[in-house]
Amino acid sequence: MWHDMMGYMNGAGWGHMLFGGAMMVIFWGLVIALIVMLVMRLAGSRAHAHSAHKDAMELLRERYARGEIDRREFEARKRDLSE
Repeated sequence: MWHDMMGYMNGAGWGHMLFGGAMMVIFWGLVIALIVMLVMRLAGSRAHAHSAHKDAMELLRERYARGEIDRREFEARKRDLSE
């Protein structure tokens, strides 16, 4: 019986079944990974718009604290960033 089944499958046996199953797992894994990456990118772009403003303000405060800019310039740039 085993020999007849192997002849019917042209000698491929379990290899094709294991390879096919592995390919299915890889395919669905890639599909899920692509969806996760897309969702993270969309969520990150929204968060990035808010964090860019925060980072600019922090950078401005740091420059003022280091004495690179004076109070007048600090206030003017702060107004520009808040618009």
